[in-house]
Amino acid sequence: MDNWRLIDLDTYDGYTNMAIDEAILNARIENKVPNTLRFYRWFPSTCSIGKNQSISNEIDLDSCKNLGFKVVRRISGGGAVFHDYNGEITYSIIAKQTDLIPINIDESFRKLCHGIIIALSKIGLEAYHGKSHCPSIFVNNRKISGNAQTRRKNVILQHGTILLDYNPELMYKVLLVREEQKREKVISSVFQKVTTIKEEIKKSMKINQIKEFLVEGYEEVFGNNFKTGILTNYELKMAEKLRNTKYYTKEWNFKIR
Repeated sequence: MDNWRLIDLDTYDGYTNMAIDEAILNARIENKVPNTLRFYRWFPSTCSIGKNQSISNEIDLDSCKNLGFKVVRRISGGGAVFHDYNGEITYSIIAKQTDLIPINIDESFRKLCHGIIIALSKIGLEAYHGKSHCPSIFVNNRKISGNAQTRRKNVILQHGTILLDYNPELMYKVLLVREEQKREKVISSVFQKVTTIKEEIKKSMKINQIKEFLVEGYEEVFGNNFKTGILTNYELKMAEKLRNTKYYTKEWNFKIR
């Protein structure tokens, strides 16, 4: 299957979002669906951790509970991320590793992140890959997008975020700060190291407009027009099973690797 499917902007809780990404991955491995680009949001806001991290080292669980936020472990690598419902678009790409996607990890990140760079250029921003942190994308020397991958049976899943706006004070109510660091100093550092679309263009943009720019960017990268589709019954059933038996469980979220 060389065609691409677009799963339009949808909103789920964190457990379901991660279950859907893995369900699409499994369906693509079995050639039941085409390569897929998916956009989504997280409600309620959620902290996700990398597959090799420990929740107790990364997340303030009491604060999450008090604020009504969720916590979930990803199947991809990378660090802890606060997914603010009002502050980001998340995407996932699930595709066969053919000549379109390099085997080399850094090169594959550059390829699969380039649609974001094109989209940001349409907004008037000059974005670029990090030199030492290829999965990240920067504008004016500040990070605007973080990305992570996993690979199974010649299929790659990459997902990541594009920051629309942010609230570092809220972020560091739920993400733990190392004991030797002061919370106020960390928050100040975030303002210096992280940026958002709103910060760069000095105004808010409609999320659907940004999504359309992202679609155009990825169509240019892959030389293909995406056809809007929906999750198949196979994917929906698998996602429900993964949510309930994996992503929602303490065994998965609190395991120590």
